Amino acid sequence: MAVCARLCGVGQSRRCRRRQRHGGQDQPVSDSDVDMDDEEDERIVGQKQAAGGCGGLDCQAAGSSGGPGDVCCEHASGCRPQGLLGRAITGPPNPQSLLDLPPELLVEIFSLLPGTALPTVALVCKQFKQILNTETIWRRRCAAEFGVNEDLRKMEVGGVSSRDFYVKLLHPYKSVLGLWQPDIGPYGGLLNVVVEGLFVVGWMYLPPHDPRVEDPMRRRPLFRITMSEDRKASVECMYGHKGPHKGDIQTVKKDEFSTKCNQTDHHRMPGGRQEEFRTWLEEEWGRTLEDIFHEHTQELILMKFIYTSQYDNCLTYRRIYLPPLLPTDLLRPGLFKGTYGSHGLEIVMLSFHGASARATKLTGDPNVPAGQLTLEVDLSRPVVLPDLERQRSIEELSRLVLGVHAEVQREGPAPAACPAGEGPLGVTGGNRAVGVASGGPPEGGAAGESSSEASGGAEASGASRGSSAPSPPESQPFILPLGVMARNEVYPRTCKKCFYGTGQIAGHGFTSPERTPGLFVLFDKDRFGFIWLELKSFSMYSRLTDRLGHAHSPDMECFEAMLRNMQSWTS
Repeated sequence: MAVCARLCGVGQSRRCRRRQRHGGQDQPVSDSDVDMDDEEDERIVGQKQAAGGCGGLDCQAAGSSGGPGDVCCEHASGCRPQGLLGRAITGPPNPQSLLDLPPELLVEIFSLLPGTALPTVALVCKQFKQILNTETIWRRRCAAEFGVNEDLRKMEVGGVSSRDFYVKLLHPYKSVLGLWQPDIGPYGGLLNVVVEGLFVVGWMYLPPHDPRVEDPMRRRPLFRITMSEDRKASVECMYGHKGPHKGDIQTVKKDEFSTKCNQTDHHRMPGGRQEEFRTWLEEEWGRTLEDIFHEHTQELILMKFIYTSQYDNCLTYRRIYLPPLLPTDLLRPGLFKGTYGSHGLEIVMLSFHGASARATKLTGDPNVPAGQLTLEVDLSRPVVLPDLERQRSIEELSRLVLGVHAEVQREGPAPAACPAGEGPLGVTGGNRAVGVASGGPPEGGAAGESSSEASGGAEASGASRGSSAPSPPESQPFILPLGVMARNEVYPRTCKKCFYGTGQIAGHGFTSPERTPGLFVLFDKDRFGFIWLELKSFSMYSRLTDRLGHAHSPDMECFEAMLRNMQSWTS
């Protein structure tokens, strides 16, 4: 308060003047003290205004060469500064403090302050408090801090002010904005809470129907927060087919909150569980149970419906972040949709950690649940594919990848980080590109390389430790080997790079998890694939293109701590 008083040019702070009145002792503030403070502030400001002279904004713009106390001849009769819109501003000709500025300038200044600082500004004096009732200030804060693009004047006509919208809805629920993972056992999920129009809405993101991995994500509203007629924020559950109904949100602890439905009868359907299952199956898979002929797939679908329907009235969410972008990353990290056989499409998060890339599940299944690592790629071990004819052979691909796998087992784990100034594919002195000779150089290989130099599918370890190894070409033809199953036969026929990697497999209930070798295939900046050798299966991944706000991690350390927590939730 003392600092604010000095900035406003009203001399001593109110606290100092009160101590003088009470003989140097701090006393409780009474109503009479407040009245005396206001009268003294007005008296001081009046004295300063009466002593004001020229030196307005238009005099300074005219280029007067006189000093601060000089009066320019053109404005000797008293100048008037111009406002932001060119209108003359009424007020003291030579403002000495913020209190001397006209109200329209104070509105401009206060509109630039964070909304959380404005209550403190209102404590400075009556004038500031009155100005902070201006709706323009709160409209701008809603737009600047929360991206509200709606014309809030329509809401104000209905009796809800922009200040109430900010103070009672946007600011109290700011902590729930961003990305969250619902606690639905092994299945997980992806929730994005955003400010949309005059609501705060929680959207559950669902993958497209299997196997259309490149289709856009589907969204389903789970809850929304709005301003009620009595100018209070109210939570509405959006689950079910009967429209919005009463709900509740509770912040459990930092980076965690829960939702509860208070009218679960809105979730039920007239036809009972059978109708609910048919509707859920149509939304989840885009088909009927009769269209799914594989018995194991039918069992998995029924199991998921029974499990997830237990959470239709209460859910807990934990905050997740998007991975930070580093200059050495192979491609932009983020969220991808991927095919997982009879489990359908799942959402994974791709992130880079030095010389390795990792894909973590955001949605999972009973074998490898949400939160667990699904892929790990060694970016220091690129693989150069043979010609197209030899790519068709699963034995040839197995020889390539298993050769690298054996080498990794002998050498131990890969280095955790790249040298300073190098990317994961930087100087190739430490990266041995693995390839197959086909009567000549492999695709992009060195001209003098022969088949004897690729023993066991990998280069001899002493071949290039001190010299540069062949690097992968910029683009190479690609085709899946015969016998490898793919949910979607529509995949790119060229790729940029390939790397040795491992994928995690497990029994039902995440029993006996193990990492099995495979091939990571980078198609372009938005698509990659993984060949699971042991399963003879191919997973195709495509980037989520939705704009996700309030989701970026503060730093890499915070992001890695989040990944560790995610694994502990379902391990």
